[in-house]
Amino acid sequence: MYLLAEKTGAVIPPEEVEKRRAVLYDFRRPTTLSREHSRTLELAFETFARQWGTQLTARVRVLSSVTPGQVEMMTYDDYVASLPPATAMVLCTVSGSDAHAVLQFPAAGALNWVSHILGSPTAIVAEERKFTRIEQTLISNLLTETLEDLHYSLGGLLKKPLAVGTIHHNAQFAQAAAKSDLMITAAFTVQVGEATVQSSLAIPAESVLPQLGEESTAVQEDYAEDALREHLVSVPMELALAVTDTTITPAQVLNLAVGDVLPLPHPADRPLLLTVDGQRLGSAVAGNQSGRIAAVVVSTEESRV
Repeated sequence: MYLLAEKTGAVIPPEEVEKRRAVLYDFRRPTTLSREHSRTLELAFETFARQWGTQLTARVRVLSSVTPGQVEMMTYDDYVASLPPATAMVLCTVSGSDAHAVLQFPAAGALNWVSHILGSPTAIVAEERKFTRIEQTLISNLLTETLEDLHYSLGGLLKKPLAVGTIHHNAQFAQAAAKSDLMITAAFTVQVGEATVQSSLAIPAESVLPQLGEESTAVQEDYAEDALREHLVSVPMELALAVTDTTITPAQVLNLAVGDVLPLPHPADRPLLLTVDGQRLGSAVAGNQSGRIAAVVVSTEESRV
């Protein structure tokens, strides 16, 4: 189906219509991710999607691809409500957490993956049913590698690896977390050969949010300028008193001997030059302070070098 814009007469393709679709926002439960956090997670899940597609191609021996979709933060209850009643839900244990991560996909799609693993060259039309013991073993082995790719792709965002736990076939009966627990969810489109299915991933927010940080890592321009100035004021610099430079030839240098006198263009009654890392800052006269040689600043000026 295509959408026709009334004023311009332009035809908008279906995928663009889906992007422009309004999403309801519940102000009573503002469980949204900041723009910076969303972008960080989107990049991580894009990497995971590429890894997952490559792994599926190698295991099922059929060209496969995985396309990432929307990344959200929602309660576990809302996540389950968005799933079809009959679907495969793999509960994945998270070390140090009572909540489980969830990798969800249609059982019919997974049975198609199994058929390719067992040598079928074409896609099969399977019904949504529970896995047999052999099918569950093959799928568990396949998903173990998928979770390894997930841990690698998320990097520092997911400190502890996930492990395949139990597989459920009813979203309402799979108790991966408390209803009010927040989950980071990501949608994926998985294509294996000619068959395409919709999949999703849900990770307990408590396992990811601490690594994202409470504040954005983006630095505002005003703050960046202040931070740079604050850093520069503590940089050590070389301060020196000097006389006006003079120019001599290499022959004069080679013929120098003990007792020779080199005339300098700096008048004896003029203050010495005050320089910072070789740049003229002003002038000062020699003095002393607590028994140490010191310089008394008599004027300052901007360097013209």
